[in-house]
Parts: sequence; C-alpha cells; structure tokens
Amino acid sequence: MLGKKETAVLYSLLKDGEKRPFEDILTDFTLKIPRTLHLRFCSSLVILLEDSLKFLKPAERLVGFSLLYHAYSSPRSSTNPYISLLLNTAADEKTENFEKAFILHLLSGTKEVLKLSAAEFISKFDPSSQTLSLDQLKQQYNDKTHPEPFNCFFKNVAIKNVIPDPDVPRGCDINSPEFDFQPGVNPKIGSGDRDETVMGLLQTSSLEGLYPRWTRPRPPRLPVLEGELVWVNPDNIHEPLWDFGMCADKSRGAAVRELIDKALKGPLAPPQQEEVLVELTSDPKLVYHCGLTPRKLPELVENNPLIAVEVLIKLINSPEIPNYYTVLVNMDMSLHSMEVVNRLTQAVELPREFVRMYITNCISSCQNIKDKYMQNRLVRLVCVFLQSLIRNKIIDVQDVLIEVQAFCIEFSRIREAAALFRLLKAME
Repeated sequence: MLGKKETAVLYSLLKDGEKRPFEDILTDFTLKIPRTLHLRFCSSLVILLEDSLKFLKPAERLVGFSLLYHAYSSPRSSTNPYISLLLNTAADEKTENFEKAFILHLLSGTKEVLKLSAAEFISKFDPSSQTLSLDQLKQQYNDKTHPEPFNCFFKNVAIKNVIPDPDVPRGCDINSPEFDFQPGVNPKIGSGDRDETVMGLLQTSSLEGLYPRWTRPRPPRLPVLEGELVWVNPDNIHEPLWDFGMCADKSRGAAVRELIDKALKGPLAPPQQEEVLVELTSDPKLVYHCGLTPRKLPELVENNPLIAVEVLIKLINSPEIPNYYTVLVNMDMSLHSMEVVNRLTQAVELPREFVRMYITNCISSCQNIKDKYMQNRLVRLVCVFLQSLIRNKIIDVQDVLIEVQAFCIEFSRIREAAALFRLLKAME
C-alpha cells in the first residue's frame, strides 16, 4: 500500500479536480510521482474507483480516470493495462452518463476536455451532445483489451473489509457537503472525516478484501542415500575404520592357497586332496583365506568336486554363500556339478529355491543337447540324481511334479526316465 506522504500527494491531486484543469493535474502527476511508482499509485486508484461505496466524489473520480489513462499514455509505454477497466466502466449501465462521456473523450484522444476542470466538465455536460460511439472505441482497442474480464476464483472467496453502514438508509448522497446522522433525523452524508478515512484505508489495508490463507506446506525432505554427502547440519558420528588385516600373519593358509590354485587348473593327487581336507577340517576359518571366489568355483567343481563340497560346507554361514549358489546353479550341467549338489543336499540344508532352479537347469540342459548319445547319458544321470533327492526327501515332489513328469514323458524311451515316472506315480 501507499505511504503517508504518497497518499497525501495522490489525494491532493484528486481534490484539485474541482478547481484546476485536467492538464495541470496530469503535469503535476508526472513531476511529483516517479515512473517507477506509477503502478502502485494506479493500483490504489483502481481500488477506489471500483469500490461500490464510491468513496470519491464525482469530480475526483474523473481525475482518477484521467490519471489511469495518462500514466501509461507516453510513447515509452507499449500498452496501457487499464484500457480494459476504462472500457468496461464506460459500458457499465450503472456508470453515470458524464463519466461515460469523459472516458470516451479520453480514449478517443480529445484534448479539449483536458483544458477544463472536472467540476466544469460536469456542469457543462449535455447528454444530448454525445456523439462518440463506444462500439467504435472497442474496435479500435480490440487488440489491447481482453474479450472477457479475468475471473479469479481465489478472489471470489474474499470478504470485503469495507462494508456499508447499516444505519445509513439507502438513497443518501454520500458526497453531500455535510453528514450528521441522528436517529429520527434526515441524514446528511459528508464530513471532513471522509478524507481522513479514505487516506487511512489507502495506508493501512487493502480495500479489495480479506483473502483466505493460501497454505503451502513445507515439502518433505528426501531420504539421504548411502554415500550421499550431508552438507547441512551433519549428524553422523565419525568412527575409525580399522584394518583388522594389518600386521596379520600372511603365511597363514599359504599352503592351502597354493593347493587351491593347483586344484583350479587340474585334479589334485590323492595325498594333496587329503592335505587340503585335513587343513580345512582343523581350522574352519581357513576357508576365508584360501583364495577361492565365486567366479573360480566352476573350475574347482569340474576338477576337484570333493574339495568344492568341503569348501562350500565351510562357507555355509558366510554372507557370500548366495553368490556361490548363484554361480553353481548357472554353470553348465555335468556329472561333477550334480555330485557336488547331491553331496551338499546330504550334508547341509540348501534353500528350496536353489534346488528347484538347479533341477530346472538340469532338465533344460538335457533338452538342448543335440548329440543323442550325450543326451541319453545326461538324462540317465539326471534321473538317478532326481531319484536320490526324492527318496532322501530333499525336495518336495509337489514343487517339481509337473515339470519332472513332462521330462519323464519326453524321454520315456530311456529306462531310468520310465523308472522315475513310476516313482512319481507311486508317491501321488
């Protein structure tokens, strides 16, 4: 809103309309009010001109319309944001005829009316002499106006903070020179207090109304990801990260690591196999220092399945064991891999999902082999393997019943597949 000094300047210009010509008032407006403040002054004028209570006198309203037009009529102004307001006011049936005529003169560029004062224009106004057409002006300013007035839904729910006095009857002239309302006495509206009231409203509050609060809740913070830097108010407590392998005995398990490296390249001699098994049995934690990783497991399974079984049994409680299972179930099916899985099922409890996936892999491998001799050999191995799992109750038959029955039917010409099919029928 406007300050005290700014309000006094604006209101003095409005009151000069009864004495001074419009052109003098507009000159003072240009000299006293910087161009950067035009929007604030014009916004306050719009509030007073649009209000249904008509705070301004007729002469003051004409000065207000002239200021709205003059503020953005210079060559530096590309457009006047108040053209729509002026045209809508001129087209409103509730607007006084002299106000409509004055607005039409402003928009048409008639400069003779600016040489008159507002009081002189009202006194000399003759409705029959009006020759300007509102429709023509609308066509002239068609590209500078909005076809429909802007409707703000947020503004529609505002509550007016300036309302008519319910004790003042309708039809009273609010611009009459005096106002002294007493019960039972014909009221007269008008007082020196009116000027102070209008100036106070411009300085302290908006006449447009009280709006509902537009709440904008604070957005929730995103979770801090692992490894993400916390720049503001870090609450983490730094703890030293100890290297427990520092100064450790590097010679521990050196012999086993050397034998494991050889086991990855080819079968070990029986004495060497015995040495590895004895070392792993005597020190179960030695398995974590033998140098075996999940990526190297397939070579150990194919070359030394007994050592692979012993290593996997020792690693059963390791957090890395799922990675070893994944490698084991995805490696090419062979007699050694089935031997390792079969021995593991008898020594430890394997996850049901791992066993089921391994069986699926075995069946798929048999179906994809093109060599009939190798296919028949692998089918026999798989059937014997499945019979061992079923008889030892390692797997639940219902989990693989449909898949295994289809496998048996596909290879029913093979004796072991037919025997497996009869075993499944007997267990139903």
